[in-house]
This record gives sequence, structure tokens and C-alpha cells, in this order.
Amino acid sequence: MSQSASDSAEVVVAGGGMVGLTLGIALAQSGVETVVIDGADPSVANGAAFDGRVSSFAPASRRMLEVLSIWEPVAPHAEPVLDIVVGDGTVRGGASTAMLHFDHRDLGSEPLAHMVENRHFRIALDARARACASLKVIAPARVTSVLADGSGVSVRTESGGNIRARLCVAADGRDSPIREACGIRTHGWPYRQHGIVATVAHEKPHRGVAHELFLEAGPFAILPMRGNRSSIVWSENERLAQAYMALGADAFADEVRQRFGDHLGEIELVGPRWSYPLSLSLAETYLADRVALVGDAAHAVHPLAGQGLNLGLRDVAAIAETVIEARRLGLDPGTRGTLMRYEAWRRIDNTVFALSMDALNRLFSNDLAPLRGLRRLGIDLVDGIGPLKSLFMRQASGEAVNMPRLLRGEPV
Repeated sequence: MSQSASDSAEVVVAGGGMVGLTLGIALAQSGVETVVIDGADPSVANGAAFDGRVSSFAPASRRMLEVLSIWEPVAPHAEPVLDIVVGDGTVRGGASTAMLHFDHRDLGSEPLAHMVENRHFRIALDARARACASLKVIAPARVTSVLADGSGVSVRTESGGNIRARLCVAADGRDSPIREACGIRTHGWPYRQHGIVATVAHEKPHRGVAHELFLEAGPFAILPMRGNRSSIVWSENERLAQAYMALGADAFADEVRQRFGDHLGEIELVGPRWSYPLSLSLAETYLADRVALVGDAAHAVHPLAGQGLNLGLRDVAAIAETVIEARRLGLDPGTRGTLMRYEAWRRIDNTVFALSMDALNRLFSNDLAPLRGLRRLGIDLVDGIGPLKSLFMRQASGEAVNMPRLLRGEPV
């Protein structure tokens, strides 16, 4: 969309990915004049070749998207996850007998999650954004500076445009330029692993079962998709990952088969494959002068539990409620005093989750015999303790005390 030389809004969201655009919609639906600036061209970002990943939507995230009128067009493309099977093993030896089984019936009739291809979610977001009268999307465009003062913030773009607002929300990813420009430091480390993503078609139905097998180099996940298809998310040593990505299609498929097993019959690689480096990143603070961080700009986590997007959507629910309630009370939504509620709401949850995933990855991504025995014992113990399994399932579903209203399925 075009941009005039000078615009005004109440909130500017820098970054129109899945988290940033959801936030723009959440704010605009409650009448908050919002501008979303995205560096990607929607006609490219919504294509199948742009992002071959799938995302897991926890029940709380799905409820929020229903309130925002986003889930209805997504639902036909969503595959319910009814069971999750977690195991330990080796590439050559396969899975061990120790298995942790999460069954959706243990918490009721609701699926544990829904798997959706990112492109279908992006298309639904784009369509909903166009229908929001209080939302303007500027794309493709790049933010070049964010200048805050006592009364607001000026956000400049590469084309020379300027948007004046009360608050700028940085949803511009794990390498967030706005976070860097604000001088917000991060703590974290690279995992020396790459995530390899591809889609496979298989002979037998998956029946809504997701598999997570911890191998020597990292977790290998098989995530159910619509039809007899699954997405693989394969964490591998960075050097070996580059070698696997360089293989021809047949040789690459052979490597996948060794890890995939034969429980779904014959498999076939369909479509392209993607690879990206894995790392942990936690921002020291989520706030600067009239700037707030959400999503990967605030916290980037290991994908072994598939919860990265859900954490970002929880951020969206919390900051949207913070801004909307402040506005209703006649308060300035861009002040640090207002935004401290958002940071307190989300920072501990995100940090605890990120460090928990880091610990699990370190425990399981090795082939040390003593640890291998311990973790297999741990899997058996957890599988036999019903209340502990239920706790893990509730946390993964996004259920928590003092949840933002959107995550409870209530409008703000």
C-alpha cells in the first residue's frame, strides 16, 4: 500500500509477519488506529515458495484467532493434533522402547494443537487486515529510524515517509534492527544446529499423531498435515546440515527415511526444503522509550516444542489488552509506566520456557551413554505419572493463571 509523506496513528507495528500483523488486527478491531510496516511484499510472502514451515497453534492461540475473525479461513487447512509421542533413539538404531505419550483425551475432547502451513495463516491475516478500517499496512517498506520524545514517536521509512504515533511495537524478528537501535542488549547463544524443514507424503494415514524423536544431533519431529502428509523439522549439526541440504533429492530422501522410520509406510519428499540456524536469544528488557518488543524480537527459542509462534501470540494478547485498556482509561499507551504491565505479564513466562527448552535440547542432543540411560528412565517415569503429564499438556496448550482475555476467547 502507498504511504503519504506524513501519517499519524496511535500505534505503529514494525514488522508484518505472523505476530506483527496479528497484533495490528487485534488493536484495529478495538478501534485503535494502527499502522503495520512490513519489509516483505505480501504477494511474495503469501506464496508457497516463501516459507515451507508449518506452525502449531495451541488451543489458547486458536481461541484468540477466533475472536479476531482469523481462524475461520484457516480452519479448512488446519490438521488437529490428537496425540504426541516423544521418544529417544539413534539414527542407526531407531527409537528406544522408552516413550512418552500425550493423549488429548486426558484433558478433554479438544485437540492438543492444530498444525497449519504458514502460508495459509499469512493469507488469512492479509485478508483480515484489509477488512479492518482502523488498520493500514505499508508494504514492502523498511523502517530506518525510530525517534521518541515526551509526547510520542516518529517512525521513518526508507522511502522518506514519517509516521507519528504514541507507541512503536517492534515485531521485526530475532535480529530486530529496532531493538539494536534502542540499545537493548540480548543474552543467548547459537546452538550449532540448523533446522531442516521439508514436507513428505506417506502411504499410511498419520491419524493426527505428532512424533518427536530425540537423536544424537538434536530432535527430529514429524508433524501431521492435511491429507497423508507430514512436515519434518529436523535439528542437525550445522556442518552436517549443510551437507544434507546439498544432497540430491533421492539421497536426501534416503536420509529422511532413516530417521522417519516405517510406521507410516513408504514416504516421498514433496516440494522444496529449507534450512536455518538455531539459537537462543532473550532481550534484557522488552521496553525502551515508547518502544515495546514482541515475538522473536523479545525472545527466540529452540523449536523442539514448536511453541515459538504461540509465545509470540501470547505477547500479542498481553500487549493488545494493555494498550486498549490504557486507551479506554484515557492514559497514554506509550509510556513506560503503562507498558510495564505488559513486560511483567510476559517476560517471566517467555524466559522460563526458553531456558526449559534449552535444557531439554542439551540433555537430549548427545549420545553419551550415562545421559542416554537417565533420560530414557525419565521418559518412562513421566509417562507413568498422570498429573505431571497433564501439567505439561496444560502448559503447552497455553493455559495459565491470569491469561489475557483474547487467549480465553473473549474480546478485549
